[in-house]
Amino acid sequence: MSPRKPKSKLLDPTARSVLVTGASGYIGRLLIERLAAEPGSIENLVAFDVADVPKKKRLEGVHYVKGDIRKPLDGLFKAHKTDTVVHLASIVKAPPGKEGRQFAYEVDVEGTQNILKACLKAKAKKLIVTSSGAAYGYYADNPEWLVESDAIRGNESFAYSYHKRLVEEMLAKARDEHPQLKQLILRPGTILGANVSNQITDLFEKPVVLGVTGRDTPFVFIWDEDVVSVIETGIRKDKVGVYNLAGDGYLTMRDIAKKIGKPYVAIPGLALEAALAVLKILGKTQYGPEQVDFIRYRPVLSNERLKTVFRYKPKKTSEEVFDFYWGQRGLG
Repeated sequence: MSPRKPKSKLLDPTARSVLVTGASGYIGRLLIERLAAEPGSIENLVAFDVADVPKKKRLEGVHYVKGDIRKPLDGLFKAHKTDTVVHLASIVKAPPGKEGRQFAYEVDVEGTQNILKACLKAKAKKLIVTSSGAAYGYYADNPEWLVESDAIRGNESFAYSYHKRLVEEMLAKARDEHPQLKQLILRPGTILGANVSNQITDLFEKPVVLGVTGRDTPFVFIWDEDVVSVIETGIRKDKVGVYNLAGDGYLTMRDIAKKIGKPYVAIPGLALEAALAVLKILGKTQYGPEQVDFIRYRPVLSNERLKTVFRYKPKKTSEEVFDFYWGQRGLG
């Protein structure tokens, strides 16, 4: 009698060939590591990114492909018989100037359009996309807690926010016109982990924590491991729909300043806008006065649908995520 094969974790029979875009990015690397840790559970795992991965850093059982999502992808999908796509590639911080914004648009919007076209031509079964809480936009009249049915109003003044809005509008249209392609859309809050470093963590690592007068500036955080777990569940199980990703609760900038033992300084919004306008003209910063709304009107994401419909409860609350990040960075 032949030995019994170990039972696979793969519960969705359609996910046999999985392609991950942005595989060299922060979440992409964590996801590839997680999936590669269980050889055989996915027959064909493709890590696709514009950056090449050195051979010594490549994981066994993973097909590493260097490429640009701005170019046609039909051949890639056909070669690997792709049936499931995890689309992570995105430009979080557009390079300065109009050319930089155009490049970000090409990657974020036109790149997603290429992915969508390739999925449809290859008759892929599922498309998983990481959008962002930024897709809701930064507005004074945002609800206290944003839910998935609230309007997507990403501000045109913020490239990242606006592009997420355009991408979600594109995907919503595709859901109506091509229901055979299942979609799982994830809108994370601020992702933190042991090694995260970006324009948001820069706010916490300066000598003084800045805020805007009259605004609490609440942050919802999600642990990077929770993000990866949700994506993995989306690959391995028949999960579809739109979900916010956030830990329970939130922290204001004043809460964060107290927690890390730094002074909290609230500046009137008009004064901050004027200062940024002058500094940008002088070439001292790439940020203009429109960036004040990024701090002033933070979108606060409800995770109720994630817990009740997707049936995933984040392992860490927003406060626990921040504490973990701060401790792991050796900053506490």
